[in-house]
Amino acid sequence: MTAAVEIDHLTVQFGLFTAVKDVSLQIRQGEFFSFLGPSGCGKTTILRTISGFQDPSKGIIRIGGQDMQGIGPNQRPTALIFQNLALFPLMTVAENIGYGLRVRGVPKADRDRKVDELLNLIALSDQGNKKIEELSGGQKQRVAIARALAVEPKVLLLDEPLSALDLKLRQHMRNELRAIQRRVGVTFIYITHDQGEALTMSDRIAVMNRGHIEQVGNGRDVYENPETAFVAAFVGENNGFTGMVTRVADGLATVETALGTFNGVNRKSLAVGAKATLFVRPELMRFDGEGENIIDGHAADAAYEGITTHLTMKAKDSSSVVATIAGATAKAFPESGSSVRFAFTSRDATVLPA
Repeated sequence: MTAAVEIDHLTVQFGLFTAVKDVSLQIRQGEFFSFLGPSGCGKTTILRTISGFQDPSKGIIRIGGQDMQGIGPNQRPTALIFQNLALFPLMTVAENIGYGLRVRGVPKADRDRKVDELLNLIALSDQGNKKIEELSGGQKQRVAIARALAVEPKVLLLDEPLSALDLKLRQHMRNELRAIQRRVGVTFIYITHDQGEALTMSDRIAVMNRGHIEQVGNGRDVYENPETAFVAAFVGENNGFTGMVTRVADGLATVETALGTFNGVNRKSLAVGAKATLFVRPELMRFDGEGENIIDGHAADAAYEGITTHLTMKAKDSSSVVATIAGATAKAFPESGSSVRFAFTSRDATVLPA
């Protein structure tokens, strides 16, 4: 099967600054694919290069197998949803959705039929005559998606479209976006710095850092099996303990750290003497002292979030170690300053090059 989008050794430079460094990647037809990374990592530059608003310094972009060199944004089989949505305030909802069709000279009857289909798709069938200012934030997001889909792109590009919404609405729109993508079957390429968005919506995720891709995989792979220390630290929460590998055996590595000697899965086959960081997710850390690896310290804080509580220990080197506990167990956490012990099993820890 031909990839929907193929990025072939892409490099993008701005003067002496390299924003994207020799990136190669294939995005499948009908896939919801996310680029995840901090601000300035190059993810939006890649999106602009796919859309045609930015020329590559080196490398090739192919869409549907066709080299996009020399093909402008308005001639590419893509549609782009900007961060600010760029809806037309003086037009009705229906006019906004049909705008691209009108520009392409689609007859009014065909245009109206397509607009009605899309209004039904985004569950706004009775809102077509409203002005944009009369809509909620979530409704505006759906109108922007419908307008982009009206021109029947092969690839829909979304540049952090949920960033301006409040938390509850962002969470709701994650489900909306994913449901729409599944119904229409169009390839979605999504840019975000929000791990929750990427993990919940994506078929696959490319985690980016300083212009290159650190790891590509589905949400579970990226979260549970990070390939680099950056991915482990950036995606979700993690406790990291840096030190030196002193022993390797049975797929585990022993790491000597400031807080003691710990064992974890030696995912990258590190040798004795290598500098490494051992990572343990807070939800895999226990505070009942059960586990091969023990950390002693003093209780610092218990942050209650309903079904979970985040327990923070101040370790002997003054660093913070966090355990996330579900249910009523957290009520047993001692008062601030009291001695406390956290523990974890070796198979729940990952050792990666520091």
